[in-house]
Amino acid sequence: MSLQEKLETLKVATLAKIEAVNELNALNQIRVEVLGKKGPITEVLRGMKDLSAEERPKVGSFANEIRDLLVEKIDEKKTTLEAAALLVALEKESIDVTLPGKQMPVGTRHVLTKIMEEIEDIFIGMGYQVVEGFEVEKDHYNFERMNLPKDHPARDMQDTFYISEEVLIRTHTSPVQARTMEKHDFTKGPLRMISPGKVFRRDTDDATHSHQFHQIEGLVIDKNVTMGDLKGTLEKLMQKMFGADRQIRLRPSYFPFTEPSVEVDVSCFKCGGSGCNVCKQTGWIEILGAGMVHPNVLEMSGIDSSVYSGFAFGLGPDRIAMLRYGVNDIRNFYLNDIRFIHQFKGE
Repeated sequence: MSLQEKLETLKVATLAKIEAVNELNALNQIRVEVLGKKGPITEVLRGMKDLSAEERPKVGSFANEIRDLLVEKIDEKKTTLEAAALLVALEKESIDVTLPGKQMPVGTRHVLTKIMEEIEDIFIGMGYQVVEGFEVEKDHYNFERMNLPKDHPARDMQDTFYISEEVLIRTHTSPVQARTMEKHDFTKGPLRMISPGKVFRRDTDDATHSHQFHQIEGLVIDKNVTMGDLKGTLEKLMQKMFGADRQIRLRPSYFPFTEPSVEVDVSCFKCGGSGCNVCKQTGWIEILGAGMVHPNVLEMSGIDSSVYSGFAFGLGPDRIAMLRYGVNDIRNFYLNDIRFIHQFKGE
Protein backbone atom coordinates (compact mmCIF):
# COMPACT_ATOMS: atom_id res chain seq x y z
CA MET A 1 0.00 0.00 0.00
CA SER A 2 1.38 3.36 -1.04
CA LEU A 3 1.84 6.24 1.41
CA GLN A 4 -1.01 8.14 -0.20
CA GLU A 5 -3.32 5.15 0.23
CA LYS A 6 -2.29 4.86 3.88
CA LEU A 7 -3.03 8.56 4.38
CA GLU A 8 -6.44 8.23 2.73
CA THR A 9 -7.33 5.23 4.91
CA LEU A 10 -6.16 7.12 7.99
CA LYS A 11 -8.28 10.13 7.04
CA VAL A 12 -11.45 8.10 6.64
CA ALA A 13 -10.94 6.18 9.88
CA THR A 14 -10.11 9.31 11.89
CA LEU A 15 -13.09 11.27 10.55
CA ALA A 16 -15.33 8.39 11.61
CA LYS A 17 -13.84 8.43 15.13
CA ILE A 18 -14.26 12.19 15.36
CA GLU A 19 -17.86 11.91 14.33
CA ALA A 20 -18.57 9.18 16.86
CA VAL A 21 -16.78 10.67 19.86
CA ASN A 22 -18.94 12.39 22.53
CA GLU A 23 -16.44 13.34 25.22
CA LEU A 24 -13.77 16.02 25.22
CA ASN A 25 -11.18 13.71 26.80
CA ALA A 26 -11.72 11.09 24.08
CA LEU A 27 -11.48 13.77 21.39
CA ASN A 28 -8.20 15.00 22.81
CA GLN A 29 -6.93 11.41 22.82
CA ILE A 30 -7.70 11.17 19.07
CA ARG A 31 -5.75 14.39 18.49
CA VAL A 32 -2.71 13.02 20.31
CA GLU A 33 -2.88 9.56 18.64
CA VAL A 34 -3.29 10.86 15.06
CA LEU A 35 -1.52 14.24 15.04
CA GLY A 36 1.07 13.73 17.77
CA LYS A 37 4.81 13.23 17.29
CA LYS A 38 4.36 9.48 17.35
CA GLY A 39 1.17 9.48 15.24
CA PRO A 40 0.69 7.85 11.81
CA ILE A 41 0.88 11.10 9.86
CA THR A 42 4.30 11.80 11.37
CA GLU A 43 5.34 8.24 10.49
CA VAL A 44 4.24 8.75 6.87
CA LEU A 45 6.17 11.99 6.62
CA ARG A 46 9.26 10.28 8.01
CA GLY A 47 8.98 7.61 5.26
CA MET A 48 9.12 10.24 2.52
CA LYS A 49 12.90 9.96 2.46
CA ASP A 50 12.47 6.70 0.60
CA LEU A 51 10.35 8.30 -2.14
CA SER A 52 11.58 9.59 -5.42
CA ALA A 53 12.08 13.27 -5.98
CA GLU A 54 8.91 13.38 -8.11
CA GLU A 55 6.63 11.65 -5.51
CA ARG A 56 7.95 13.46 -2.48
CA PRO A 57 6.17 16.85 -3.01
CA LYS A 58 2.90 15.19 -3.99
CA VAL A 59 2.82 12.98 -0.87
CA GLY A 60 3.95 15.88 1.36
CA SER A 61 1.22 18.17 0.06
CA PHE A 62 -1.40 15.43 0.44
CA ALA A 63 -0.24 14.70 4.01
CA ASN A 64 -0.47 18.37 4.96
CA GLU A 65 -3.99 18.62 3.49
CA ILE A 66 -5.15 15.62 5.52
CA ARG A 67 -3.52 16.99 8.69
CA ASP A 68 -5.18 20.41 8.23
CA LEU A 69 -8.54 18.72 7.55
CA LEU A 70 -8.31 16.59 10.69
CA VAL A 71 -7.27 19.62 12.84
CA GLU A 72 -10.26 21.55 11.50
CA LYS A 73 -12.70 18.69 12.18
CA ILE A 74 -11.29 18.11 15.67
CA ASP A 75 -11.68 21.84 16.49
CA GLU A 76 -15.24 21.85 15.17
CA LYS A 77 -16.07 18.78 17.26
CA LYS A 78 -14.43 20.36 20.30
CA THR A 79 -16.61 23.47 19.95
CA THR A 80 -19.72 21.29 19.63
CA LEU A 81 -18.83 19.17 22.68
CA GLU A 82 -17.97 22.26 24.80
CA ALA A 83 -21.32 23.86 23.93
CA ALA A 84 -23.13 20.65 24.86
CA ALA A 85 -21.21 20.39 28.15
CA LEU A 86 -22.05 24.01 28.97
CA LEU A 87 -25.73 23.38 28.28
CA VAL A 88 -25.71 20.36 30.61
CA ALA A 89 -23.95 22.37 33.32
CA LEU A 90 -26.43 25.24 32.98
CA GLU A 91 -29.34 22.83 33.31
CA LYS A 92 -27.84 21.34 36.48
CA GLU A 93 -26.87 24.69 37.97
CA SER A 94 -29.85 26.68 36.81
CA ILE A 95 -31.14 29.44 39.10
CA ASP A 96 -34.80 30.24 39.44
CA VAL A 97 -34.68 34.04 39.37
CA THR A 98 -38.31 34.17 40.51
CA LEU A 99 -37.44 32.73 43.93
CA PRO A 100 -37.28 35.28 46.75
CA GLY A 101 -33.78 36.30 47.79
CA LYS A 102 -32.26 35.66 51.19
CA GLN A 103 -33.22 38.29 53.73
CA MET A 104 -30.02 39.80 55.09
CA PRO A 105 -30.12 41.00 58.69
CA VAL A 106 -30.12 44.79 58.85
CA GLY A 107 -28.60 46.65 61.76
CA THR A 108 -30.15 49.59 63.53
CA ARG A 109 -28.99 52.58 65.52
CA HIS A 110 -28.50 52.11 69.23
CA VAL A 111 -31.41 53.20 71.43
CA LEU A 112 -29.25 55.88 73.09
CA THR A 113 -28.30 57.26 69.68
CA LYS A 114 -31.98 57.46 68.77
CA ILE A 115 -32.86 59.25 72.01
CA MET A 116 -30.06 61.78 71.49
CA GLU A 117 -31.06 62.41 67.88
CA GLU A 118 -34.68 62.86 68.94
CA ILE A 119 -33.66 65.46 71.52
CA GLU A 120 -31.42 67.19 68.98
CA ASP A 121 -34.28 67.36 66.47
CA ILE A 122 -36.54 68.97 69.09
CA PHE A 123 -34.03 71.71 69.83
CA ILE A 124 -33.12 72.23 66.18
CA GLY A 125 -36.84 72.85 65.65
CA MET A 126 -36.63 75.58 68.30
CA GLY A 127 -33.74 77.31 66.55
CA TYR A 128 -30.81 75.81 68.46
CA GLN A 129 -27.51 74.80 66.93
CA VAL A 130 -25.82 71.50 67.78
CA VAL A 131 -22.17 71.95 68.77
CA GLU A 132 -19.76 69.12 69.57
CA GLY A 133 -16.41 69.43 71.30
CA PHE A 134 -13.37 67.62 72.69
CA GLU A 135 -13.59 64.65 75.03
CA VAL A 136 -10.04 65.34 76.21
CA GLU A 137 -10.21 68.84 77.61
CA LYS A 138 -8.27 71.43 79.58
CA ASP A 139 -9.01 71.99 83.25
CA HIS A 140 -9.40 75.67 82.38
CA TYR A 141 -12.48 75.03 80.21
CA ASN A 142 -13.89 72.08 82.12
CA PHE A 143 -13.81 73.70 85.56
CA GLU A 144 -12.39 77.21 85.83
CA ARG A 145 -14.54 78.71 83.08
CA MET A 146 -17.54 77.08 84.79
CA ASN A 147 -16.90 79.11 87.97
CA LEU A 148 -14.97 76.27 89.59
CA PRO A 149 -11.48 77.62 90.38
CA LYS A 150 -8.66 75.47 91.71
CA ASP A 151 -9.43 73.85 95.09
CA HIS A 152 -13.12 74.76 94.84
CA PRO A 153 -15.01 72.25 97.03
CA ALA A 154 -17.68 71.74 94.38
CA ARG A 155 -15.12 69.97 92.22
CA ASP A 156 -15.71 66.97 94.47
CA MET A 157 -19.18 66.71 92.89
CA GLN A 158 -17.46 65.42 89.75
CA ASP A 159 -14.71 62.89 90.46
CA THR A 160 -12.42 63.37 87.50
CA PHE A 161 -10.08 61.34 85.29
CA TYR A 162 -6.93 63.48 85.04
CA ILE A 163 -4.36 62.90 82.31
CA SER A 164 -2.06 65.58 83.68
CA GLU A 165 -2.44 68.45 86.10
CA GLU A 166 -4.05 70.62 83.42
CA VAL A 167 -5.54 68.02 81.04
CA LEU A 168 -8.45 65.73 81.80
CA ILE A 169 -11.25 63.72 80.26
CA ARG A 170 -14.29 65.99 80.42
CA THR A 171 -16.79 65.45 83.22
CA HIS A 172 -19.58 67.29 81.40
CA THR A 173 -20.11 68.95 78.03
CA SER A 174 -19.96 72.44 79.57
CA PRO A 175 -16.49 73.11 78.06
CA VAL A 176 -18.18 73.15 74.66
CA GLN A 177 -20.39 75.99 75.89
CA ALA A 178 -17.41 77.92 77.27
CA ARG A 179 -15.53 77.65 73.98
CA THR A 180 -18.62 78.62 71.99
CA MET A 181 -19.40 81.65 74.20
CA GLU A 182 -15.95 83.15 73.72
CA LYS A 183 -16.25 82.84 69.92
CA HIS A 184 -19.88 83.91 69.46
CA ASP A 185 -20.56 87.31 67.90
CA PHE A 186 -23.59 88.67 69.74
CA THR A 187 -23.96 91.52 67.25
CA LYS A 188 -25.26 88.87 64.86
CA GLY A 189 -27.88 87.49 67.24
CA PRO A 190 -28.38 85.47 70.42
CA LEU A 191 -26.62 82.21 71.24
CA ARG A 192 -28.84 79.14 71.35
CA MET A 193 -27.00 75.84 71.45
CA ILE A 194 -26.95 72.29 72.75
CA SER A 195 -23.81 70.22 73.22
CA PRO A 196 -24.35 66.43 73.14
CA GLY A 197 -21.64 63.90 73.81
CA LYS A 198 -19.98 61.36 76.06
CA VAL A 199 -18.67 62.37 79.48
CA PHE A 200 -16.53 60.54 82.01
CA ARG A 201 -16.34 60.42 85.79
CA ARG A 202 -14.56 58.18 88.28
CA ASP A 203 -17.71 56.51 89.41
CA THR A 204 -18.46 52.95 90.48
CA ASP A 205 -20.62 51.23 87.87
CA ASP A 206 -23.94 49.99 89.20
CA ALA A 207 -27.57 49.89 88.08
CA THR A 208 -27.89 53.71 87.92
CA HIS A 209 -24.28 54.92 87.52
CA SER A 210 -21.55 54.51 84.94
CA HIS A 211 -18.03 55.87 84.58
CA GLN A 212 -18.97 56.78 80.98
CA PHE A 213 -22.36 58.14 80.04
CA HIS A 214 -24.03 60.68 77.76
CA GLN A 215 -25.05 64.23 78.38
CA ILE A 216 -26.80 66.97 76.47
CA GLU A 217 -26.31 70.47 77.81
CA GLY A 218 -28.18 73.50 76.52
CA LEU A 219 -27.39 77.19 76.65
CA VAL A 220 -29.26 80.34 75.66
CA ILE A 221 -27.75 83.81 76.01
CA ASP A 222 -29.51 86.98 74.92
CA LYS A 223 -30.85 90.19 76.34
CA ASN A 224 -33.73 89.85 78.82
CA VAL A 225 -33.64 86.05 79.14
CA THR A 226 -35.63 84.95 82.20
CA MET A 227 -36.37 81.88 84.29
CA GLY A 228 -39.76 81.81 82.57
CA ASP A 229 -38.00 81.20 79.24
CA LEU A 230 -36.13 78.29 80.82
CA LYS A 231 -39.31 76.78 82.24
CA GLY A 232 -41.18 77.08 78.96
CA THR A 233 -38.32 75.51 76.99
CA LEU A 234 -37.95 72.53 79.31
CA GLU A 235 -41.70 72.01 79.52
CA LYS A 236 -41.86 71.83 75.72
CA LEU A 237 -39.01 69.30 75.73
CA MET A 238 -40.69 67.05 78.32
CA GLN A 239 -44.00 67.17 76.46
CA LYS A 240 -42.27 66.13 73.25
CA MET A 241 -40.41 63.31 74.98
CA PHE A 242 -43.05 61.97 77.40
CA GLY A 243 -46.45 63.20 76.23
CA ALA A 244 -48.37 66.42 75.65
CA ASP A 245 -49.97 66.45 79.12
CA ARG A 246 -46.67 66.46 81.00
CA GLN A 247 -45.91 69.26 83.45
CA ILE A 248 -42.69 70.26 85.14
CA ARG A 249 -41.78 71.84 88.46
CA LEU A 250 -38.62 73.62 89.55
CA ARG A 251 -36.99 73.03 92.93
CA PRO A 252 -34.15 75.18 94.33
CA SER A 253 -30.72 73.57 94.04
CA TYR A 254 -27.05 74.48 93.67
CA PHE A 255 -24.69 74.36 90.71
CA PRO A 256 -21.53 76.50 90.59
CA PHE A 257 -22.19 77.72 87.05
CA THR A 258 -25.82 78.82 87.48
CA GLU A 259 -27.51 81.23 89.89
CA PRO A 260 -30.25 80.64 90.77
CA SER A 261 -30.08 76.88 90.18
CA VAL A 262 -32.94 74.40 90.05
CA GLU A 263 -33.66 70.71 89.84
CA VAL A 264 -36.37 70.00 87.29
CA ASP A 265 -39.04 67.34 87.87
CA VAL A 266 -41.53 66.07 85.31
CA SER A 267 -44.97 64.76 86.20
CA CYS A 268 -44.96 60.97 86.13
CA PHE A 269 -45.87 59.69 82.68
CA LYS A 270 -46.82 56.26 84.03
CA CYS A 271 -49.32 57.14 86.74
CA GLY A 272 -50.15 60.70 85.73
CA GLY A 273 -49.16 61.99 89.17
CA SER A 274 -51.15 59.63 91.39
CA GLY A 275 -48.04 57.79 92.57
CA CYS A 276 -46.38 54.59 91.40
CA ASN A 277 -43.11 52.67 91.56
CA VAL A 278 -41.56 54.77 88.77
CA CYS A 279 -42.05 58.07 90.62
CA LYS A 280 -41.58 56.47 94.07
CA GLN A 281 -45.19 57.37 94.97
CA THR A 282 -44.49 61.12 94.62
CA GLY A 283 -46.10 61.78 91.25
CA TRP A 284 -42.89 63.48 90.06
CA ILE A 285 -39.64 62.26 88.46
CA GLU A 286 -36.37 64.16 88.80
CA ILE A 287 -35.16 64.61 85.24
CA LEU A 288 -32.43 67.28 84.93
CA GLY A 289 -30.63 70.26 86.43
CA ALA A 290 -30.78 73.83 85.18
CA GLY A 291 -30.57 77.49 86.13
CA MET A 292 -29.71 81.02 85.04
CA VAL A 293 -26.12 81.35 83.83
CA HIS A 294 -23.90 82.69 86.61
CA PRO A 295 -22.66 86.24 85.91
CA ASN A 296 -19.09 85.07 86.54
CA VAL A 297 -19.40 82.53 83.71
CA LEU A 298 -20.61 85.27 81.36
CA GLU A 299 -17.87 87.69 82.35
CA MET A 300 -15.10 85.07 81.94
CA SER A 301 -16.28 84.65 78.34
CA GLY A 302 -16.17 88.38 77.72
CA ILE A 303 -19.95 88.82 77.89
CA ASP A 304 -21.32 91.86 79.73
CA SER A 305 -23.58 90.39 82.44
CA SER A 306 -25.30 93.74 82.92
CA VAL A 307 -26.59 93.55 79.35
CA TYR A 308 -26.92 89.83 78.67
CA SER A 309 -28.42 86.99 80.66
CA GLY A 310 -29.06 83.37 79.88
CA PHE A 311 -30.13 79.97 81.06
CA ALA A 312 -28.42 76.59 80.94
CA PHE A 313 -29.52 73.01 81.52
CA GLY A 314 -28.05 69.55 81.46
CA LEU A 315 -29.86 66.27 80.93
CA GLY A 316 -28.84 62.65 80.61
CA PRO A 317 -30.12 60.75 77.54
CA ASP A 318 -29.27 57.51 79.34
CA ARG A 319 -31.64 58.38 82.19
CA ILE A 320 -34.36 59.50 79.80
CA ALA A 321 -34.07 56.20 77.91
CA MET A 322 -34.29 54.28 81.19
CA LEU A 323 -37.44 56.13 82.20
CA ARG A 324 -39.13 55.94 78.81
CA TYR A 325 -38.55 52.21 78.30
CA GLY A 326 -38.62 51.01 81.89
CA VAL A 327 -34.98 49.89 81.92
CA ASN A 328 -33.82 49.38 85.50
CA ASP A 329 -30.09 48.92 84.89
CA ILE A 330 -28.04 51.46 82.91
CA ARG A 331 -25.40 48.80 82.20
CA ASN A 332 -27.79 47.09 79.77
CA PHE A 333 -27.15 49.93 77.32
CA TYR A 334 -23.42 49.13 77.18
CA LEU A 335 -23.20 45.33 77.43
CA ASN A 336 -24.12 44.80 73.76
CA ASP A 337 -26.52 41.98 74.54
CA ILE A 338 -28.22 41.54 71.18
CA ARG A 339 -31.42 40.35 72.85
CA PHE A 340 -31.69 43.63 74.72
CA ILE A 341 -30.76 45.85 71.76
CA HIS A 342 -33.25 44.15 69.40
CA GLN A 343 -36.12 45.18 71.66
CA PHE A 344 -35.71 48.74 70.34
CA LYS A 345 -35.29 47.83 66.68
CA GLY A 346 -38.69 49.17 65.70
CA GLU A 347 -38.36 52.42 67.62
